[in-house]
Formats: sequence, structure tokens, C-alpha cells
Amino acid sequence: MIRKISNFWLRHIHPRLAPLIATIGIVGLTSCLLILFVLAQLAEEVLERDAFRFDTTFLLWLHQFANPNLDNLMLFITNLGNPTTVVIVVGINLLLLWWRRYREEARFFLLACLGAFILNTGLKLFFSKPRPELWHQLISEKSFSFPSGHALGSMVLYGFIAHELATHYPRFAKLIYSLTVILIAAIGISRLYLGVHWPTDIIAGYGVGFLWLMICITMLKLQRLRQGNSVD
Repeated sequence: MIRKISNFWLRHIHPRLAPLIATIGIVGLTSCLLILFVLAQLAEEVLERDAFRFDTTFLLWLHQFANPNLDNLMLFITNLGNPTTVVIVVGINLLLLWWRRYREEARFFLLACLGAFILNTGLKLFFSKPRPELWHQLISEKSFSFPSGHALGSMVLYGFIAHELATHYPRFAKLIYSLTVILIAAIGISRLYLGVHWPTDIIAGYGVGFLWLMICITMLKLQRLRQGNSVD
């Protein structure tokens, strides 16, 4: 029985999964599966309208550090994930990629951004989770809360740009990824500090954004592999 299963795996499943595993690695694949599990748990609780106790506790704890200087800093950081800023960054990056003749990168970058917008809009409407109203907020948000569009969008937008920069400038890859992680984390924290999202919204936004980012990067890598094989 075990031999039959092993033969089936080697003949039918492994040849199809091998390119995927080689592209994103075992660690990447495992990370994606773990994130899917966490997202499933969060989605189930949100659909059942169950409240996460630590959501309110964490926001109230964070709010005790509020002061005018931090207010201005967090407003600046959160603007880096606002629609206006995102559209400008997307436009500039697309022009640069097209000008440098990185046509495939430009197409997949546009696909990643459009997909992130559709995912964010669709999931917000599906879950229809209200935003927190624990104190007087410095900004007003009209859309639903779950997942965080800033977290999802920043993960995809700045994550994809970081991947491309690290690909073309591998010597600075660690620095690029480190700065990008700090930026994406700061945007998420700013949403919590401003009280417009629950922590679970941010977690879900990062999770969905990371999965979609991995899908887009994997498709881009597989496309490059196919192009390399066709040239050979």
C-alpha cells in the first residue's frame, strides 16, 4: 500500500509540485500553509461575530502612549498606505519598470496590485465587520474593518517592490527586505494607534497580502523559468 502511494506521488503529484517547491522552497510553502490555517481560524470567528478579547485590550493599552508628536508621526506613516499615495507609487514603479524594459515584472506588478484591491474590497464586503470606536479618532474611515486594506495593500505593494529591488541588486537584498519589513510593520501599527482597526484586522490583512504576494512572485519566477528554458 505504501509503495503504491509512493509511486503515485512520484509519477503524478511530484512532477507538478517540484517546480513550485523549487521556486518558493519548503519554508515558503510551510509558511503559506500556516498562514492559511490562521486566516481560516480568524475568518470563522469573524463570521460567527465572536469578539476577540485581546483586540480591545491591546488597543486600549496602545492608546495610553498617545501624544501629539506620536499622532503626527502615525498620521504620516499611515498616509504611506492611503489610496492616493498607493496610486502614485504604483504609477511611478510601473513607469520605471516599463522604461527599464522589465515588461514581465511590470505586468505581474500590475496584476498583484489589482488583485490586492479586489481581495480587499471583496473580503470587507463579505465579512462586513464594523471598525472600533473606543476613543475620538484623528481620522475617519467609512469602509468595513476586516481585513485591513492598509496592511494587505502595503504587504503586496512594498513587498513586490522589495522583491524586484532585491532581485536586481542582490548585494543589498538584506537591507532592502529589512527596511521593507519595518515599513510594512509601521503602517500596521499606525492603524492600531489611530484606532481604526482591530489587531485581528491587521493580522488578516498581512496574511492575505502575503499569500497573494507569494502567488504573484511565484508566477513571475515560473514565467522566467519557462522563458529561460525556451531560450535554451
